[in-house]
Amino acid sequence: MKNKILTLILFLATAGIVALYPAYQSVGAVAPPVAPPPPPQAHNGQKPVVEVVFVLDTTGSMGGLIQAAKEKIWSIAGSMAQAQPAPDIRMGLVAYRDRGDEYVTRVVNLSSDLDSMYATLMDFQANGGGDGPESVNQALNDAVNTIAWSSDPNAYKVVFLVGDAPPHMDYANDVRYPDVVAAAKKKGIVINTIQCGADGSTTREWQQIASLGAGKYFQVEQAGNAVAMATPYDKEMAELSAKLDKTRLYYGTEEEKRKKNEKIVAADKLKAASVESQARRAAFNASPSGAANLAGEKELVDDVAKGRVDIDAVAPASLPEPLQALSPEQRKAVVTEKAQERQALLGQIQSLSKQRGDFLKEEVKKTLGADAGKSLDHKVYDAVREQAEKKGLRYEKDAPAY
Repeated sequence: MKNKILTLILFLATAGIVALYPAYQSVGAVAPPVAPPPPPQAHNGQKPVVEVVFVLDTTGSMGGLIQAAKEKIWSIAGSMAQAQPAPDIRMGLVAYRDRGDEYVTRVVNLSSDLDSMYATLMDFQANGGGDGPESVNQALNDAVNTIAWSSDPNAYKVVFLVGDAPPHMDYANDVRYPDVVAAAKKKGIVINTIQCGADGSTTREWQQIASLGAGKYFQVEQAGNAVAMATPYDKEMAELSAKLDKTRLYYGTEEEKRKKNEKIVAADKLKAASVESQARRAAFNASPSGAANLAGEKELVDDVAKGRVDIDAVAPASLPEPLQALSPEQRKAVVTEKAQERQALLGQIQSLSKQRGDFLKEEVKKTLGADAGKSLDHKVYDAVREQAEKKGLRYEKDAPAY
């Protein structure tokens, strides 16, 4: 009898706890901890891919924006590199003017070699135009159908159309943008539009292009209103970056080494860029996504360190010239020394990069406050964060890299 009574009491107590549990939660009780969702994983063990092409009006009225682009490309790359998992980043460029100008379009194909793309961007100057509409249709067509986009359906592929004048819709033999945007959607390419200035006819066309392209439209001042601030860390980061470049040793056939020499020449050309821009490049190169730009393919130090190649198996004629006359032991010593130097430099840059980032966030907060969201940096970053999430890339930071 006692056992039956005890059993009844336990049953009633348990039922009471279950019944009261919602009320228990509602008055501030701490619920059991919920495990956070697992971080996104790379598809099939491969790093995710971000491919971005800037379609940039280079006519005379765009001088301020072109200068802003020269200063901010590395920041934009750094913003994209903040994703989890860290993506491979490839960038391309289509510069455009109009028929009758020095050129209608100039195309720089997608590549993880951002140095070479940036070196080309440095050569662009604002000129020509001035007669209203520009060859926007051809520029978009080149971006969608001439650029060698990845066939990977999981890649985040995006175009940023940047300009201040509407497209010519009266040119014969022109593929008009509605058809181009339809082709872009089939390839999984998102098209965002950035209007410089406030021309009403441009606004209508830019909004239509973004709407058709499943992208975003945003308007900035003629000069782009990008955040461009100097920091106490820029000079040292630029100096460390120059030293980091010198740790690269390229090998392979004569043709492969010739192409890699072009990359070295491009990097040397970047010394003419501002110290701030060099610091931004250093920060990007020291990130997981920046490794492909720093070293690229057929770089001996990286390939040996990661076990992709045995230095003893490389024919002497394929080695970098300074190593060819050395003994096998001396070659190994040089490569080991370069690897150790590289890791030390990367560590220094990463430390300074964090300090620089913290400094800039405070400066932006003090000087711009709520207006920071109106900058080119934030508008590009917000679009990327929202669109890339659909491809499994998570951007947890609430601000772009500056």
